[in-house]
Amino acid sequence: MEKIRATTILAIRHKGEVVMAGDGQVSLGQTIIKHRARKVRRLYHDKVITGFAGSTADAFTLFDRLEQKLEQFNGNLMRASVELAKDWRTDKMLRRLEAMMIAVDKKSSLLLSGSGDVIESDDGILAIGSGGSFAQAAAMALVHHSDLDAETIVREAMNIAASICVYTNHNFVVEKV
Repeated sequence: MEKIRATTILAIRHKGEVVMAGDGQVSLGQTIIKHRARKVRRLYHDKVITGFAGSTADAFTLFDRLEQKLEQFNGNLMRASVELAKDWRTDKMLRRLEAMMIAVDKKSSLLLSGSGDVIESDDGILAIGSGGSFAQAAAMALVHHSDLDAETIVREAMNIAASICVYTNHNFVVEKV
């Protein structure tokens, strides 16, 4: 069975705005099997935006678990993320999940992984997926060397990533907090 590969997710915190984007391509081997997948979702009364890279079923499991943790901790994203990361690392079923997630709200921008990571970036830029490093590099350059707003930077950085990464397309879902 070939592994599904796909995705560029980028989130930036810039000039008082928080914006996240994800591309829509899903690939199986060398074949594109979907062009408009929605990898960016809102949670907890639309106050939290999440994006995933990895297995779709695993990502939905993580969305559900994070939503439960957000409800349990009254929307406190940091606390909910730490508790999810603990479960993800120690629970036998969750430990096998193959996905990464970025979660943002008005206060925090976090990268979550199955190894127990809850990482907040120093510069407000987070990216995951096959095109993540391309999008992150482009966003860093645009943040530091332009006067563009957050949404424009995210769109431009995603376009750059999509022009380099074969697993990333130009069908973006963009959400703002």
